[in-house]
Amino acid sequence: MKDESNSLCEIKVSYSIKVKKVDRKKINQSRDCYNILKDIYNSETVEMREDFYIICVNRSNEMIGYHKISSGGVSGTVVDARIIFSIAINSMASGIFLSHNHPSGQLQPSEQDISLTEKIKQGAKLLDMQLLDHIIYTPEGYYSFADEGVL
Repeated sequence: MKDESNSLCEIKVSYSIKVKKVDRKKINQSRDCYNILKDIYNSETVEMREDFYIICVNRSNEMIGYHKISSGGVSGTVVDARIIFSIAINSMASGIFLSHNHPSGQLQPSEQDISLTEKIKQGAKLLDMQLLDHIIYTPEGYYSFADEGVL
C-alpha cells in the first residue's frame, strides 16, 4: 500500500491490553480462562452481537494480553486467521486461547466454529505456537473445545 506521498504505509497490529507481569493470571484449565473472559466481554452486548477474542499467553500459561478480533451481528462474525496470528506473533505468545460468544446462549459449536478451530490449530503448529482452547462464552456458562476433546 502507498499513501499520497508515495512512501510505504505500515500496518501496525498489537494486542489491545498488555498485562503487567505482576498482574498476569495463570490459565491452568478452561474454568480459569472462562473467569478471565467474564471481565473481558461486555455484559450489555453479549446477548446482542457476536464478538471474537484472542488471549495470548507465555510459556508458563500466564496471560500477557488479549485483543478483540472482530465484532459482528446476532448470528455471526468474520474471523481472519491472519489477524489472529499477527497479534499472537507481535505479542510473542507461546500459546493462544480463542473465544467467541453466541448471542442466542447456545453453547454447542457450529460446523464453522469447528472448522475455524482446526484451521487455527494447524496454523499455530506451523508457527511453533499452541492453540490451547477455544471457549464459546455465555454469562451462564461455557463450552470448551479442549474439555470436550474437539481440539
